[in-house]
Amino acid sequence: AWRRHYRVEAADLHAHLFHVPLTIEQPAAGQRVSLPVWIPGSYLVREFSKNLQRLVARQDGRPVPVHQLDKCTWQIDCVPSSPVVLAYEVYAWDNSVRTAWLDADRGFFNGTSLCLCVHGQETQPHALELVSPRPGWEAATGLTPLRVGRRGFGLYLAQDYDELVDCPVELGSFWSTEFRAGGVPHRLVVAGASAAFDGDRLAADVQKICETEIRFWHDRRRPPFKQYLFLLNAVDDGYGGLEHRNSTALIASRRDLPRRGDPRMGDGYLTLLGLVSHAD
Repeated sequence: AWRRHYRVEAADLHAHLFHVPLTIEQPAAGQRVSLPVWIPGSYLVREFSKNLQRLVARQDGRPVPVHQLDKCTWQIDCVPSSPVVLAYEVYAWDNSVRTAWLDADRGFFNGTSLCLCVHGQETQPHALELVSPRPGWEAATGLTPLRVGRRGFGLYLAQDYDELVDCPVELGSFWSTEFRAGGVPHRLVVAGASAAFDGDRLAADVQKICETEIRFWHDRRRPPFKQYLFLLNAVDDGYGGLEHRNSTALIASRRDLPRRGDPRMGDGYLTLLGLVSHAD
């Protein structure tokens, strides 16, 4: 068993609630846990903990008292002799790249919103298990897969807590394709696209951007990642992105996506490619 095992599942799609059991195999006495007040790539103090609710703990089959020490830190009155299991819910209703989202059509989250940090164990490996919220959905993340099905659900590994929260996760019935750039596999995932979306054109242009930037920054050397993932959320109106260690989460207006049968390079599509090039 992994000493820090997070299981992410949907408590209620329509209430926008994730349910997260966290197993700590070797807790400290009075183990402390917390949610960060930061997210990689965004330089503001955040209030992620306001969306965490119903935190409970059990050890040896019995409830264990939980005390909130401040706005984002809790102490578990456990003993170090056996595993402790925490369970909590996270309200996910922010359709941005910074936090978490869950409804009947799509899910997305950063670990900084869903994964409590186990104090004193931050530098050790962490396991993340993704459970499919509904049939037909897929999952995509930059984490290392361990036991993962063809739709992307299953068990992933992070070398430490920093890696865990630096690899966002996309869930849903999204469009996806793969290509290579600089000798490295890349994956492009697009959620929320219309039926007229020209995915082949976007993938070809993104590949050109990646090849150009890898040549510029790394010359003939391989880039410092084994794979790279683009997560693009197409919405009615939006623009922005957050860069991560081997992925990026982007949000853009649906009208800026290329359309099949329309070869023009409009201002909106040019803006979208500029966003991709900044995030790569």
